[in-house]
Amino acid sequence: MRHVLSLFLIFFPIFSFAQSFGFDDDFSEGNSILPFSLVISGEINAGPVLYIHDFKSEKKAESFLIWDIIDAKTNFDINGQNAQVFIGLNLSYKTFSELAEDGLSPVYPPQIIDELWLRGYFDRLSVQAGFIKLRWGRMFTPGPLDIINPLDFSDLTNFAQPKEMKIARPMVHASYKISGFTGIEAVFLPNFAGHRFAQEGRWVPQEFSNATSVMAYGIMDRAIERFPSMASRIKNGFPAALANFENFAPEFPDTSTIEYFQTGMRFNTVIGPCDFGLQYFYGNYMRPSVSVNGVDRFINDYALRSFLNPSYTGNPKLISPYIEYSRYHQIGIDYSQILFGFNIRAELAAHITNDYKGENVNVKNPFLSWAFGFDRDIIAGININVQCNETIRLLDDKVLKNPAMDCEGGDNITSTRLITQITKSFFREKLECKLINIWDIEDSGLVFIPSVTWLVNDTRLELSAGIFTGDENSELGQYRENSYIKLKLKYSF
Repeated sequence: MRHVLSLFLIFFPIFSFAQSFGFDDDFSEGNSILPFSLVISGEINAGPVLYIHDFKSEKKAESFLIWDIIDAKTNFDINGQNAQVFIGLNLSYKTFSELAEDGLSPVYPPQIIDELWLRGYFDRLSVQAGFIKLRWGRMFTPGPLDIINPLDFSDLTNFAQPKEMKIARPMVHASYKISGFTGIEAVFLPNFAGHRFAQEGRWVPQEFSNATSVMAYGIMDRAIERFPSMASRIKNGFPAALANFENFAPEFPDTSTIEYFQTGMRFNTVIGPCDFGLQYFYGNYMRPSVSVNGVDRFINDYALRSFLNPSYTGNPKLISPYIEYSRYHQIGIDYSQILFGFNIRAELAAHITNDYKGENVNVKNPFLSWAFGFDRDIIAGININVQCNETIRLLDDKVLKNPAMDCEGGDNITSTRLITQITKSFFREKLECKLINIWDIEDSGLVFIPSVTWLVNDTRLELSAGIFTGDENSELGQYRENSYIKLKLKYSF
């Protein structure tokens, strides 16, 4: 709890000092006797999340405390003549309990910090440093160019709110305005953090929970491929050998060091009715690549020794799991324009990894990624927003199809996600009905997120659901038993 106490000691004087002046409207008009202005905003949310499958007769619904259904955020925005300080805090009970238990992570900031940064203004140049959420690119939801911040996939009830899923990262961000519509940006991150995934509970992805069996049976398939004349004996004896992989728990690399620094530059301009952007980024792929080294050595040892001793189950010390956040150079371009009433957006990027020949089984191949989207009001005040994201692996013929032999083994050459959002408002925009559909085309995973929101001044009442379906082995369909209904009352100030 020492970190909570430290934060309290920092922010309580600010609260007391600001409140002692009453927050009169004159302050917002520049008449304050203080050398800075302070704006406090935030929100308080209350409401449960109910998981539909938990109410089946054979399954007991999870219990929750009243603190589990209440969370809050508060922001302090302090502006001086040539500087700005922004402090955004997550104040849920879960956040405080995790902070007290785990302390400061070497990679991620404590979850109590949503953002925390200082910005200085020097004529056309501004420099910002701290824990920052930075958006690059022009897509409505994250596209291939929005790669600065990792996302938090540990709770997919926020899947329709990518901004809420972003994790602030320590960085220095500078921007220089060349002219009114043209500017250049640069960013430097001293280390790296990938996407956050649940380590336990209902949201643990199959690619982690099933890693042991996938790798073990991949090794068995490789053994049969190497020694087809021994296929029968391998199938009969290998289950005992596979038991050696029950504790398959590869360690993630320490990415908190300067060795994992990231950097990039971006150029924005306007040409006629079109907005254009160019960017370069040097960083790491946000999802880890998992492979195994020493497979053939293990198989050779097993084949020889099991022939002499049928009870031999192999030597697991001969193999070593390997996790890599593949390093790459990204070169990208984006574009947006209003054309025939459609607000059109597009992004295209090339990623050049260290495996530029496609022969390194521990590193992702070079790949292309693109996104295209548009939104428009159609009829009766209905707004439709469509976006398609796709990645295309290059040098696919070099990839070994066995997941135990290649970190991309078993993956499709393309990965395509189609996101559709339909919105309709009623009663002078006090009632909003929305339907979001996310479809992963190659693996047939889907999620439907319908919602109804009633807005009265600063208060929102929202009823929503998340329905996961599709192939049970797909990225989205694997959570079919996590379909939920969520009721939320939100007050913003």
